[in-house]
Amino acid sequence: MEFEIWQFAVFFIVAFIGGFIDAIAGGGGLICLPILMMMGVPAHTALATNKLQGSFGTLSATINFALKGYIDFKEIFSGIVFTFIGACLGTTLILFLDASFLNYLIPILLFIIFVYTIFSPNLGEIEKEAKMNAKLFYIVFGLILGFYDGFFGPGTGSFWMFVFIGLMGFAMKKAVACTKVLNFTSNIVSLAVFIVGGHILWAVGLLMGVGQILGGYVGSNFVINKDVKYIRIIFLTMVGLTILKLIYDLI
Repeated sequence: MEFEIWQFAVFFIVAFIGGFIDAIAGGGGLICLPILMMMGVPAHTALATNKLQGSFGTLSATINFALKGYIDFKEIFSGIVFTFIGACLGTTLILFLDASFLNYLIPILLFIIFVYTIFSPNLGEIEKEAKMNAKLFYIVFGLILGFYDGFFGPGTGSFWMFVFIGLMGFAMKKAVACTKVLNFTSNIVSLAVFIVGGHILWAVGLLMGVGQILGGYVGSNFVINKDVKYIRIIFLTMVGLTILKLIYDLI
């Protein structure tokens, strides 16, 4: 496909915004994917290119959080391993099964997270005692959410943040940082499948990747430097938009 200069400029700007939002609360794909499709990119190619550029954003945010001391890789190593395994299983299974039933289930689960977060104004402000053994947590949710991201995907970051805060007692900033690591892990699996399928627009994806790197860096600094209430507002906004997007797809 061929694009004009102004279209490449739009791709870059939108990728920056998507990377910024995704680093804070997830859901950057809700911004970038529609733009790709509006520019006439076919659905499968848009999904593949979006996964490529989005992976740069999650990597950028992950590196920045790690350098600022928000990620203990020893602590979450088993989460990385089991998320990778879960994503491999989910990505493989989607080739044989129909994931459409999740269009009905996921908006309900996200709505529960949305309502719970609204009525828990102090959620994630301070670190609390874990309600679940860490090793068991990473095995269970690494497999479940890794599988889900490989199989379907929308709202994965929101689910990770919610279980980190609710079950592991993480403060919101730490939850965001660890979510980026595990999002990147499952993204790589999906990206590998798309690369094999040959659907990626490399020039567009790499250009947007640069925008994602910059956006992810700025967004992760926003998380580090700003009050939790701002992160909470953006998190609620992206969860709400994800719910609306899934309902719209159903209609």
